[in-house]
Order: sequence, then C-alpha cells, then structure tokens
Amino acid sequence: MKKQAFLILIFFTSLALFAQEQKRLKVGLVLSGGGAKGFAHIGVLKVLEDAGVKIDFIGGTSMGAVVGGLYASGYNAAQLDSIFRETNFDELLSDYIPRASKNFYEKRNDDLYALSLPFNDFKIGIPKALSKGLYNFNLLSRLTRNVRYIRNFNQLPTPFLCIGSNIETGEQVILDRGNLAQAMIASAAFPSLFSPVEIDGKLLVDGGVTNNYPVDEIKKLGADVIIGVDVQNDLLDRYSLKDATKILVQITNLHSIEKMKENVKKTDIYIKPDIKNYGVISFDKGNEIIVKGEDATFSVYEKIELLVDRSNKYTKPKLKLVSDSLNIKSINCNDLDNFTRDYIIGKLRFKSGSKISYKQLEAGINNINSTQNFSAITYSLNPDNEGDNLNLTIKENPTKSYLKFGLHYDGLYKSGVLVNLSRKKTFFKNDVASFDVVLGDNFRYNFDYYIENGFNLSLGFKSFFNQFNKNIAKEISGLNPDDFGIKAINVDFSDVTNQVYFQSLFVRKFLLGGGIEFKFLKIKSETLANADPIIDRSTYGSVFGYLKYDSFDDKYFPKKGWYFSGDIQSYLVSSNYTNEFNPFSIAKADFGFATKVFDKVTMKFQTEAGFSIGKESVPFFNFTLGGYGYNMTNNFRHFYGHDFLSITANSYIKSSATMDYEFYRKNHINFSANFANLGDKLFETANWVSIPKYSGYAFGYGLETVIGPIEIKYSWSPESSKSYTWISVGFLF
Repeated sequence: MKKQAFLILIFFTSLALFAQEQKRLKVGLVLSGGGAKGFAHIGVLKVLEDAGVKIDFIGGTSMGAVVGGLYASGYNAAQLDSIFRETNFDELLSDYIPRASKNFYEKRNDDLYALSLPFNDFKIGIPKALSKGLYNFNLLSRLTRNVRYIRNFNQLPTPFLCIGSNIETGEQVILDRGNLAQAMIASAAFPSLFSPVEIDGKLLVDGGVTNNYPVDEIKKLGADVIIGVDVQNDLLDRYSLKDATKILVQITNLHSIEKMKENVKKTDIYIKPDIKNYGVISFDKGNEIIVKGEDATFSVYEKIELLVDRSNKYTKPKLKLVSDSLNIKSINCNDLDNFTRDYIIGKLRFKSGSKISYKQLEAGINNINSTQNFSAITYSLNPDNEGDNLNLTIKENPTKSYLKFGLHYDGLYKSGVLVNLSRKKTFFKNDVASFDVVLGDNFRYNFDYYIENGFNLSLGFKSFFNQFNKNIAKEISGLNPDDFGIKAINVDFSDVTNQVYFQSLFVRKFLLGGGIEFKFLKIKSETLANADPIIDRSTYGSVFGYLKYDSFDDKYFPKKGWYFSGDIQSYLVSSNYTNEFNPFSIAKADFGFATKVFDKVTMKFQTEAGFSIGKESVPFFNFTLGGYGYNMTNNFRHFYGHDFLSITANSYIKSSATMDYEFYRKNHINFSANFANLGDKLFETANWVSIPKYSGYAFGYGLETVIGPIEIKYSWSPESSKSYTWISVGFLF
C-alpha cells in the first residue's frame, strides 16, 4: 500500500513538473531602428542574459535588424559588444573600398579626382546614395558564415524576421527567408545614405519607413510575452531640426510614428533608453549608448525576473565560429550585357577550385565594386560536397559617362583645374575612355583608352601633353649659362607622348606590361642671347616594358603596404634635331614600404635607382631631382633640400625615410630625410656606394581633404645655404 502511494506521488509530481515546463512563456524580442542609437540594444541583451531570459523569437528593423539578426545567428551579447566596438563605422558609412582592391587604372582615379558625377544625355546627375552598402554586406556575410546555408530564418538558432519597405508601393515587406546578410542590409538601407536593395523583384529601403517596431509579426510566430526596445526619435520641433540628417530621420518617422504608438501598447515589457541626446550617426558614442540600454533594462528588471525560472536560468553559450576557409567548387554569375565572365573572374582573382578565405572573397568582391561598373553586387554560398558554390548577382550600372573634377597647385606646374570626361563601353565590352584637361597656368591633357580583359591580355592607348616654364640645371639643357652671360637658363618645356601598350596580371598581383611610344619634345629658351632659342624639337621612338605592384592603403599618407615599380625603355629612333642622338636605353626601379611603428606613427622607407645603357643619352631623359609636390613625369623626381629640377645625371640612386604622426584625425606632421648619389655612368664605378653626395631634409604639415592633401613643407640641405618652402594643394596631376 505504501509502495503504491509512493508511485502515485511520483506520478503526480512528474506531471506537475511537466506541466510547469509546458507553461514556460515564449518570449519575443522586438528591436526598433534608430541608427547608432541601436547600440542600446546590445546593452538590453546584456541585462536580459544576466537575468537568465531565453529569447524565443526576434524581430527587428534597421539597426534593430542588424543586432537582432546577429543575435539570432548565435552570437551572445558579449560577442556583439566586441563586434560593434571593433567595427570601423567611418568605413561602413563611406562604403570603404581598400586601395589594394583597385587596379592601377582605378588607383589613378581614386588618387586624382575630388568629385565624380554621373553624366548622361549631356546632363549632370547626382548619385542615388552615398553608399551602395557593399562594405556592410561583406561584413555581415562574414559574421553570419555559421548559418550561410540557412534560407528560412525560422531555422536559425533563434527564429528571426526583419522589416523592409517597398519604395515603389510604400508597403512593408516581411523578410524571413533568403540571404540573412542581404535581409539585414535591406532593412537598414536608410534612404539617401544607402542604396535600395532589390530582393525578389522588390526594391527595398529602410524598414523604419513603414514599420519600425514589428510586434504583430513576432506575436504571429508564437510569442506569449513581448519585450520591446524603442530607440526611435519622437518628432522634433523646428528648432531641433538643425541639420540634413535630422530632417531625413524626421521624414522617415512621419509615416511610422502613429503605428509605433499603437505597437508600443501591445508590448508587455517596454524599454525606452534615454538617448535623446544622441543621433543616428553617433557611432563614436557607442559605449555610452550601450550603457543607456543597460540602465533602461534595469529599470524594468523586476518584470523581467518574472519570466525566469530561478532554479533553471538560461545561459546563452558563446558562438563558436566555423573556419573562414572556403573551398569554391564553382562560380556562377547572372548574364551581363556589357561585361564578360572572364572580366568578372579576373576581378575576383580566384577561380573555380580555389581554396580561399573570407578575406580573399571580400577582396575579390571589392575588386569588382571598385570598377564603378556595377550598381549592386550580392552573393550567396550554397553547399556542394564539402565545398561552396559562389553565386553572384550583379547589376550593371546604367551610368556609362562621368564628369570628374580636381584642383591642384604646386611650385612647378602652378595652379590647375582638372576636368575629366570618362565613358565606359565606348566601342567594346570592358573598355573605358578617359580624357583629362587641365586648365590653369600650364594647359595639359591626358587621354587614355583601355580594354580590360581580366586574366587575359588587356590593351590600351594613351596620349598626354605636359608643359611648364622653369629655370633648370645646365646639365639638362647641355648648355652653360655662363657662356651666355646669365645666371640660369629659363626654358619652356613641352612634351607630347603617345603610347600603345598591353598589360596583364602576373601571379595575380603584379601588373606586367609593355608597348611602343612616340614622344615629341620641344624645349626653348628666350634667355639665350644671340643663340637659337630652340634647344630641342625632336621626335623619339621607343619600346618599353614594366612590372608594378602597389598595396599601399593610401597614396599620400600610407600606414601599411608596399610597392614596387620597375621598367626599361629603349629609345631606338629620333628625328634628331640636335644631331647628337644615338640609340640608348634607360632602366629604373623604385621600391618602398610603410609600416605603423606606434599608435598614429608611421614610417615610410623608399629606395630608387636608375641608369642608362648604351652611348650618350639625351640630356632631357636624364634623371632630374629636386623640389616636391608636383606630378613626376618622365624622369623628374622629388628631392628635399634642392630646388625643382636642379640636380641631374644619367644614373642615380636615392633613399628616403619619412616619419609621419597623425596627431589628430586627418592632420599630419612629418619629418623626412633623403640621400642620393648621381653621376654619369655611376654604376660603372663603386661611387654609388660611397657617402651620399646629396642630402636634404624636410619638416611638414599635411591635411587630408576632399580635394586631396594640402601640404606645406620646409626643406633644407647641408650642401646649400638656401632653404625652400613648398606648398602643394590637392591631388597630383
């Protein structure tokens, strides 16, 4: 009898415990949008985890979609905190493309033009948005690699959905299937800041436009209790609408503010962080905003505790990230009208069958993006026998023509305004034509037509014209000023050069090329009394070859990377105005690297050398050193401590070092030193390894601006009693 009673007690106790477990309330978490104010969501999640709350469903909009999507993919709150602290939001907002991802043609564009505008039907347009959002997509794709095969968001570690807004119909779109990273990007595509995202034929922008608080959608998933976090602004009065960002946010909120009020009433535990003093782009205040989220959650902590079984608190484990190694079985891409598959594969710089990392995948996608040939790029990875199929969806940019502008001043070419017209697909797929005109003290032009064929041979034609007026070293002209009773020879220098060239990628990194060149030089001086003012008026024909590599993260103020440039040019024929021409060759090489030695302190080292081969070279093709801040054409080279074009010979070796300190964002002070040996046939003797004959030093200030660097350098040399102050404004051209 006692035994039966005991068994009955055990049965009913077990039944009670089972019923208690069955009655555990399903918790839904709703996270609103609010830009940088969404950092508060991380603070909320931290406190919920500490309390032992298990989140069963997550719904989010905009930044709430990003935080919620990452949490749903398996990250815990501490990991999210680390992710957001390590994210460079300046790069995120600007859709940063690493300079190393650009080919040499694209690097030139990036280092030359201050403004680029669409130009169609002789009308100047404006871009759709400041950013395509590809940086964000790459980042989120890498962060969600553990769930990269999941296409139904209900199958994520925590079921998830987010909201987008159909910009054509004004309707909300529930995003609960497809590519998780793409869904989060679409939900956070704030109008004018990020381009709209196309999903299933619908053009989507920020979900906050239509529904910034998807409480009904989470209840439909089965949530019994709703915890809602509201980081949306209330409507501001006219006195608070002081900038364009606040006005845009206000416009976005106008449509959703009433729906937001209704949705808040459906919330069981409502959390409203005190973040009215922060804006949607206050990413530099992330730490403070996270704390505000924690404070707001602690204020409702008693309600939160009612959701938790204290004897069995839930602890969310730390997500163990899978390897970022990818075995690419195949590469698939939608058909393109103006670009070949070889072009796309060449830009990726990896092929089917390659084993790559996510970093290499991102670099390849950035290579495609940097061309500006495509308005949208997305990708997904599907499983294939312990590997991945890479599926690219690329939308061609309908804009084929651009007007670009630049501004520059230096002591050699003086002031100039650069106007450029570029057009893609002028005659063939993959081609680009670019025409620069420099208006100012010295008229110049540069025309370049280039057909890029990826890993295959690419072809191009280039024509440019340079001119300047300057006192030059006697060695350049081959004349002695004393013979004419003058102190210096002032010349008008003009150079018209035409090249046909080919080039291709070598071992996927180096640019290997060559071609033929025809150059016309006209050099005259009005300072030569009782003498022919024409010093040279000859055409020169040559062949050339080159090998280049450049991984600097910035041309003007690099913090890391290295570069190499080596070329050889053989001058074979000339119209020979001076009657002194003999065939000769010039070889030269330039190597440099930059590295960060302390926080905000960078060292850059550079070594270069060149020499002539054959009989006497033409003086105007000799290596000429001096000055700073001008575009280095022909064999003109910068050299601190000496005036423009003041040292010359047919052979030289030079080394330099610069220590740069970025004492405030985009503000630099630096110290430079350079040393050189020059001489005719320098390398036929041991003089090139002797104590440097020439040296110079410079102390400068540099400021990074939208038109390029503005630099002031004070320079001196122990060999001279003179010192020089050089001013350079804008990108070099």
